[in-house]
Amino acid sequence: MEEKDPLISFITEEKILDEKTLQSVVDEHQKTGQSLISIIKKGNLLDEEQLTKVVAGTNKIEFVNLATEMVEPMAAHLVSYEMASRHNMIPIKMQDDQLQVAMSSPLNLSVRDQIEMKTGYKIIPVAATPSAIKRAIHYHFDVTNVTKQAIVSMRMEEEPAKSTQYENAEQEPVKVDDSPIAKLVSSIIAGAIDIRASDIHIEPQSSDVRVRYRIDGTLRPTVNVPLSTQQEMVSHIKIMSDMDISERRVPQDGHMSTSRDGQDYDLRVSSLPAIGGEKIVIRILDKDVDKWSIDKVVTSPEDNQKFRTLVDNPYGMLLLTGPTGCGKTTTLYAILQLLNTPERNIVTVEDPVEYRLEGITQVQVRPVAGRTFALALRSILRQDPDIILIGEIRDVETAEIAVSAALTGHLVLSTLHTNDAAGAISRLTDLGVQPFLAASALLGTVAQRLMRTSCSKCGQTYKPSEHELKSLFGDKSYQDKKIQLYRGTGCEGCYQTGYHGRKSIYEILSVSQEIRKLIIEKSSDQKIKQQAVKEGMKILYESAVNEVLNGVTTTEEMMRIIDVEAV
Repeated sequence: MEEKDPLISFITEEKILDEKTLQSVVDEHQKTGQSLISIIKKGNLLDEEQLTKVVAGTNKIEFVNLATEMVEPMAAHLVSYEMASRHNMIPIKMQDDQLQVAMSSPLNLSVRDQIEMKTGYKIIPVAATPSAIKRAIHYHFDVTNVTKQAIVSMRMEEEPAKSTQYENAEQEPVKVDDSPIAKLVSSIIAGAIDIRASDIHIEPQSSDVRVRYRIDGTLRPTVNVPLSTQQEMVSHIKIMSDMDISERRVPQDGHMSTSRDGQDYDLRVSSLPAIGGEKIVIRILDKDVDKWSIDKVVTSPEDNQKFRTLVDNPYGMLLLTGPTGCGKTTTLYAILQLLNTPERNIVTVEDPVEYRLEGITQVQVRPVAGRTFALALRSILRQDPDIILIGEIRDVETAEIAVSAALTGHLVLSTLHTNDAAGAISRLTDLGVQPFLAASALLGTVAQRLMRTSCSKCGQTYKPSEHELKSLFGDKSYQDKKIQLYRGTGCEGCYQTGYHGRKSIYEILSVSQEIRKLIIEKSSDQKIKQQAVKEGMKILYESAVNEVLNGVTTTEEMMRIIDVEAV
């Protein structure tokens, strides 16, 4: 056995491997020429901690059993979250001109040089297990902990800042990005992105400022920050969003961009004057256009094919309906991505433009400047469009122009606020569109809902109660069926909710010749719905029941988004 090899010597001294196993490693090394570490990794002979100790010990690098409390917050934030995550390292201690950094790959000289250039400190690497470093990164860059640290920093800096603000004119000012308020706002936004939040609500209360995230459609409390920071937070967000910081009496809209873990995000910011101060809501929009693929948005093969068939028509109107926040815009964008080819001229008119789509002309409605949906739509029709997306049909003028466009060779996509697919037809006629025009223009109407999906990490099967079975099968016999349902019990991955992610369900009504006759005859929604079901339409309730029986979601979630009693 090659006792002179430092790796062999360390393993032998520390008694990490028994002699027989170590001998087999050496034999394979001599036979194949592979490095000893590669052979040990390949054979899974050591656990994570042992392997890290071996690499550190043989290279005379200190190994530490890293715990979150060992990391000094000020040291940790000398580097960005992105840098710490990318290289799986975290600074843990500052001393004079030296910075101790825990690394899972302490031999990586390139990373050490990057940290040195970023911080200006001489780097002293120590080894720690990858999982321990990840836990420390998560803790010290978590929004709640960063908020606490920022508040402490603000209180510490508040008095000195007041007394020394004008004492030394030549003193270099503190950079905005390094200020406690900037770190606080940055941590709130980063925390929201990390846990897949769609919106951030920053709300002044009587005693503090409440920060809540909307995750999978529901609001969850996150942190409370002192009321004394509210005005500075709002001003900082307004500056970042190109809003007027001197105007606090009227609502404002702004926009900014950020990146996280290499992914770009658009942030749409809205301010609303309220009792106690301005409320800020930030909508987080992922710029990743791949997620708007129709195959990712419409996962049901049957519904996917129905959508493709409907939009394969060269002209006509497709209407999506459903409550606010049910994913109508995402579905429409997925359809646009399907139709977006160099041969087509696609124009949208939206309020507001949520996502920027390459190759598509997007128009922002500005009622203050006189640019309404109807006026913008008239201008668009002079631009020789093939496909037109109207963000929402709100009035008779817009409805009439949209129907006229659909009848004169354009494919028109739009949304309405109704509860079901059949209701969109009566809503269109209620707005003032003649039934015979609606019947000729419509290709189909679609009702949509977003339902939360059960967490796959903590999901368990269970026997449903009588009440659940009745909600799934109604009065039909289910006594002889052996049914097991699936639900999440709550874990760290789903933040103890039992749900992780959402998916769309649809009720797709294709306008057939028989349904056209019913529209012209001004038949009721119920009669049109019955005819559509006879022709094969699957109602929202049936779609939801299928998802529950397939283990995708729960009966509680189904009953939250579907009025089972009305079915």
